[in-house]
Formats: sequence, structure tokens, C-alpha cells
Amino acid sequence: MVVTKKYRLNFTIEKEDPGSAARLGKVQTDHGIIPTPIFMPVGTVGSVKSVNQRDLKDEIKAKIILGNTYHLYLRPGLEILGEAGGLHKFISWDRPILTDSGGYQVYSLSDRRKIAEDGVHFSSHVDGSKHFFSPESVMDIQRQIGADIIMAFDECTPYPCEYAYAEASMHMTHRWLDRCCERFDTTAPHYGYNQTIFPIVQGSVYKDLRKISAEYIASKNREGNAIGGLSVGEPHEMMYEMTDLVCNILPQDRPRYLMGVGTPENILESIALGVDMFDCVMPTRNARNGQLFTSEGIINIRNKKWERAFEPIDPNGPTFVDSMFSKAYLRHLFVSKEMLGPQIASVHNLGFYLWLVEQARTKIEDGTFADWKKVMVEKVRTRL
Repeated sequence: MVVTKKYRLNFTIEKEDPGSAARLGKVQTDHGIIPTPIFMPVGTVGSVKSVNQRDLKDEIKAKIILGNTYHLYLRPGLEILGEAGGLHKFISWDRPILTDSGGYQVYSLSDRRKIAEDGVHFSSHVDGSKHFFSPESVMDIQRQIGADIIMAFDECTPYPCEYAYAEASMHMTHRWLDRCCERFDTTAPHYGYNQTIFPIVQGSVYKDLRKISAEYIASKNREGNAIGGLSVGEPHEMMYEMTDLVCNILPQDRPRYLMGVGTPENILESIALGVDMFDCVMPTRNARNGQLFTSEGIINIRNKKWERAFEPIDPNGPTFVDSMFSKAYLRHLFVSKEMLGPQIASVHNLGFYLWLVEQARTKIEDGTFADWKKVMVEKVRTRL
């Protein structure tokens, strides 16, 4: 039985930058509007590490967050999520959510999985139990999790990667995509609101494979598209080259999501290439280790040079609750191993990322993004 398709995602481009391929837009979902370009905080297991939902909304001003299918499938499990009414209700989040299909875990948990044409057999990192993901089951799982945007099941190839492996993997990802679309189109959302599926471009760092994959993904005519298999160790210039190639093939009237990227510099350069959506664990992971991203550069807050720095963490950056804290106080918290230190740092870094893309949107609106980007890239890559 074919189910009536109820998954249309509305994407509007409001302005294009005259000096680059950057564009200002809006993605409309049933849980709200996502302004683009946007950065999406990563909440792998239904929690953005060290940050509560109040701060995500009020201080960081996150418009959409991520969950991960692999991790949520294992804990808390589909039964609990179903009884709760889906991930939104379970975590008390009323804005959009995107779920990664688990394809990256296929890549990263190489010692625990076996890839075959039918899907992936893997052992849980939690208790060693055996499981199987197929393109069909991953669609079913993401239906039950209930994200607004769900990702097709793919294989993320490593870097470096032999051409023959990258080619075979890409074609298998395309076959998996066909199965994902078939399952998605013949099933319905569980919780009364629309969902949409994004295919993922693969092909490692080979131009011809990226072109083939981008053309295939574009031919599926879905509401949005993703670029995967980058930011896995390849040089940044190679990542930009692949991204530029793919963005010139994927439909202009659909949002483009560059998965797992990245540093503030990566994000600015990729916006200039035409990317609309980003995610990365870097803001919170680095925050827990005392690295702060600011409008003037990168700070290691543990360094003794900040011991008597009583000025705000980022005087010229975003204004939110961490503005009341000095570098000296935050350093004291880290040196004292107080939990509040990583919490403040995490809120700061995520707030900075959301501020950065907000600034990018403003500059695109003004028509000054390209010139502003050149200045900001030099600042955000500087170590203070």
C-alpha cells in the first residue's frame, strides 16, 4: 500500500550574496522555522552535553538540534521513545530535530561491525549485544524516534580511501538510498507531524565519484540533500574542493547540509560555497577540554596567561549569560575541576557558533558577506 506523501519541507531563498555562493534562507518544518545558514548543536543521545534545554533556547538560541539513530536505538530504546510520544516529548524540545541515520557509526565503530549489501551487522558498544541495521529498519527507527528531518542510510568511507573501495561504497550507498526512499514513501509518521528524508552524497575525495553521486542524489528529487564523507581527516582545501563541486550540482532550491563540519573557519568557507546547514561536536567537545572559540580567536582557558584576565570571555562576541563571567573565573573553575567550568564553556562555544551564523545571515542580507568572511576567517583561526 502506498501512503499519501506528507513530508514536504518548505525552503525559501531570501537573498544571495553578490560576492560568493552564500545564500540567506528559511526552512519551514512543523516544529518551526529554521533560518539558514544554520549550525545545529549535536545532542547524540537526546542531550547536548553539559547544556540544558532552557539554555539551548534562551541563551544559545538553537533553532534545531541533532539526535543519533544508533545511540538512541540502543539507549533509551525505541519502546521508551514510543511510549513517551517521540524524541521531542521525551527531551522536552518543541523545535525541529534532525537525526543522523547511524551511517557515521558504521564508519567510526569499525571493530564492531560488518557491512554487507543487505545492511550492517554490529555489536553494541554498551553491552556487546548483536544488532542489524538495514536501510528499511533505519527508516522505521527514525520514524519512531520522530525527527523532523531524517537521514538516508549510507556508508561513510574513511580517509585515505582507495578509489575502488570508494566507488563500490558509493554505489552501495545509492542502492541503500533507493531502499530508504521506498520504505519512507510507503510508511507514515507516528506522531501527527510531517517528516522528510535527506539523501547523502558520498564519493570520498574523488571528483568523478562526487559528481556521479551528486547527480544521483539530485535525481531523487527530495526536499533537501546532504554531503557526507568529508571532515574525516582530509586536508581542508580538499574538503572545500569537493563541497564546491557538489554544491554546483545539487538543486539550488533545496537546503544543502554539510555533515560533521566543523571549525568556525570551515563553516564560513562552506557558507561561501553555498552550504546551508552544519553540525559538529567540536563546540562542546573542545569546551570540555578548555578550548573556547571567540570573535577574536581561539583561547585555551587553562593557560596561566588568563589567571588575572578579569574581562569578559568574549567582549566583542555574542551577549548572553556567560558575559557575566571573566576569563580568570572560568580558568579557576577548570583548574579546580569544577563541573561549572565545562558547562559555561559549552554554552559559550555553542552560543558563539550560533552567533557566527547569525552574523553570516546579516552580512548576506546586507550584501557584504564575502568581504566580512575574509576578515572573520583570519580572526577565528588565530590562537590567542
